[in-house]
Amino acid sequence: MTLTFLLNGESVALRDVTPTTTLLDWLRETRGLTGTKEGCNEGDCGACTVIVSDETGARPLNACILLLPQLAGRAVRTVEGVSGPEGQLHPVQEAMIAHHGSQCGFCTPGFITSMACAHLNGERDHDRVLAGNLCRCTGYAPILRAARAAETAPIPAWITEDRAVIWPEIPSGGPAGRGADSPPSSLHPRCADEAARLYAAHPQATLIAGATDVGLWITKQLRDLDLPIFLGGCADLRKIDISDTEIRLGAGVTIAALMQAIAPFHPSYAAMLRRYGSEQVRAAATLGGNIANGSPIGDNAPALIALGATLHLRHGETRREIPLEAFFLDYGQQGRAPGEMVEAITLPRQPDRLRCYKISKRFDQDISALLGCFNITVNEGRITAARIAFGGMAGIPKRAQAVEAALIGQPWTEETITASHVAWAQDFAPLSDMRASADYRLDVARNLLMRYFLEDQGIATSVLEVQP
Repeated sequence: MTLTFLLNGESVALRDVTPTTTLLDWLRETRGLTGTKEGCNEGDCGACTVIVSDETGARPLNACILLLPQLAGRAVRTVEGVSGPEGQLHPVQEAMIAHHGSQCGFCTPGFITSMACAHLNGERDHDRVLAGNLCRCTGYAPILRAARAAETAPIPAWITEDRAVIWPEIPSGGPAGRGADSPPSSLHPRCADEAARLYAAHPQATLIAGATDVGLWITKQLRDLDLPIFLGGCADLRKIDISDTEIRLGAGVTIAALMQAIAPFHPSYAAMLRRYGSEQVRAAATLGGNIANGSPIGDNAPALIALGATLHLRHGETRREIPLEAFFLDYGQQGRAPGEMVEAITLPRQPDRLRCYKISKRFDQDISALLGCFNITVNEGRITAARIAFGGMAGIPKRAQAVEAALIGQPWTEETITASHVAWAQDFAPLSDMRASADYRLDVARNLLMRYFLEDQGIATSVLEVQP
């Protein structure tokens, strides 16, 4: 396979690419484009941010966990490509100079690319856009002033050139091999049917969508991947279908796309996703990947379980459906057979009673100590249904079924909430770790149910909304 993409406006064609080579390493070691920096090498600090564009638009991504085959048919802009062909500065570069937005300068290339992408997309929420870029010496105030100062400047013509690419004519896909007689080093299906067939035939393979998790296997654990299957070409896995009765989310739907799609139906879920990783991570990470890796602190699973989600699994031509909560068996164990892939997740359309509470030490880009999601139905002052799910309280995302039983049929009062306290210990025996103690987790879980009740009574509880 010849891997073809645009780099700073010029076509690049690579043959026999090692599929686990990261864009960051290739840029710095092969192309000599050292403006893109290596900081954390795990997608947290943003020093390696680049702009990646395709037919769906432009977004900032972390080059340190972006694998070269993921670039097929796309356009990449590094910090060197943000300025013009004659050395003209981009408006965000001019603003950073004018507002003294750089001291040591190590983080600056990542800020510039994030800001240039936001400028291209007309983004004005700079706190959100720049939450994935870490600065330890300048401080964010001058950087934010620079971002605001550049808002109304025209978009440079050289930045918009990537949009003129006729994407289907950039070759991509097909097996990448080391020679005519050697087995492929990676596979590149073009649709879900082909992906299912290939994975069933090669159950030892590793499925890669956004690589926000798998990328760390490579950069931190130094693992060799046996036959990666890249799912970026499967547009049908990124479909979102909304009917009168359900919302169907393809496994390849990114967290950024999910956040937009779910907001009209369950705004608290969308608000929680705003705190999922960073702008760069949300643009790459997929719903199916977050579910399939089975993390006990994966933020999507509790919300989806509380909404009564159904998981759609596929092995070749065979499909099956299970309640999402049944997928998580034990720590590190999921109910997925070898060669079986997550194809989609469906949610029943329902009145919005969902509230999601993420508890972490930082507001932005932090791992949850615990995350609680509550979906409680009240009719005429009495609880008629309840689905409560938590991450970070057990070795798997888990429903609080004893608490639910203690609530259903009872009046919707503070006394009912207090009486349910004993049931929490029947559902959860959390661990103590660096993020929180077991006692803290149980106390907070109980308090979050009370918070849900108070919010339902119209009482403001969010510290983010406190007014002087």
